[in-house]
Amino acid sequence: MHRSPSVLARLAGALAGAVVAAAALVAVAVPAQAATLTQVTGFGSNPGNLAMYAYRPDGLPANAPAVVLLHGCTQNASGYFANSGWQKYADLWKFALIVPQQSSANNASSCFNWFEIGDTTRGQGEALSIKQMVDYARTSYSVDPSRIFVSGLSAGGAMSAVMLATYPDVLAAGSVIAGLPYRCATSTTTAYSCMNPGVDKTPAQWGDLVRGAYSGYAGRRPRVAIWHGTSDTTVVPMNATESRDQWTNVLGVSQSPTSTASLPGGTSLEGYGNDAVRLYRVSGMGHGTPVDPGSAADQCGTATSYFLDTICSAYRDALFFGLDGGVTPSPTASPSPTPTPTATPTCVTASNYAHVTAGRAYQSGGYAYALGSNQRMGLYNTYYTSTLKQTAPSYWVIGC
Repeated sequence: MHRSPSVLARLAGALAGAVVAAAALVAVAVPAQAATLTQVTGFGSNPGNLAMYAYRPDGLPANAPAVVLLHGCTQNASGYFANSGWQKYADLWKFALIVPQQSSANNASSCFNWFEIGDTTRGQGEALSIKQMVDYARTSYSVDPSRIFVSGLSAGGAMSAVMLATYPDVLAAGSVIAGLPYRCATSTTTAYSCMNPGVDKTPAQWGDLVRGAYSGYAGRRPRVAIWHGTSDTTVVPMNATESRDQWTNVLGVSQSPTSTASLPGGTSLEGYGNDAVRLYRVSGMGHGTPVDPGSAADQCGTATSYFLDTICSAYRDALFFGLDGGVTPSPTASPSPTPTPTATPTCVTASNYAHVTAGRAYQSGGYAYALGSNQRMGLYNTYYTSTLKQTAPSYWVIGC
């Protein structure tokens, strides 16, 4: 299989994730050993040449859920496991973690090859290797096959979208953090274009790409959460909107939010359909996984490169996946979308420069984009004037 020599240096950082391994079996009379992240070999034919790591918390019951964590470029499994906050909830709510790891032999920047057809097709390459890791966990760890989830950052977020598209029969839900729509790119060149400035397709066009990933599949589709920083210049926020369009179309719900909520860390949450798709926009955040170090129930992770101190995304995703088992501690804010009362919309006419300065828009590549909707407003300067309407917290559209 052709391997891209070095893709996505600009995606360089993301989700250095990992996941842990099964603690060794011991005799009943011997104290149990603390669970650790452990490498697993012999999990399958592994056509994508990936490494598997796993974490099984102490006391993991039979038929427990499992979450697949996919790190970003230049990162590895142990780094994502250590910093993302997922271990806290795996220990608390007793679910397994499966952490695939890319190597520089496959990609010079250790990015998952989310743009290579041979790695993003059902039954092939890296996608099949990850699926084989899931199969191994189902057999060896007695993981519940109906409660398997995926989450990833950047290149790993794009690979999460790959797994949701190619294996809807395996995954119950997933999370795409600073990622891209499935099949946005099919080469190194188009990968950069997808990342910045982004690619615009209709919801039906995006949805057809997912439906084509498993032709003839008529079963249940996974629910999807999308996370993106509004100041991400590596994978621009337009990708969050395009991902929203893709997954709402696949799940057969409207592209208009049915609920909104304001969360900590300057985060706005839009819910679509019957909570089939969630879109989290983190105001002012750049490229990385949202974390919120601390000891509160809804705090997690370590703030470091590409793990950005805003909000604990692992906590929100764990609830979205239903991993709390009905024993959720009280958070500082409700994780569920709540209806927003109808109010007179706020409309502002100003130069594109003034919109960006006021936080109603952001600039990328010399152009201004409306915050939230990511609609292109024209050149970023004091001469171009636009009218923006606020339709939800941190969400602006062109026109009034």
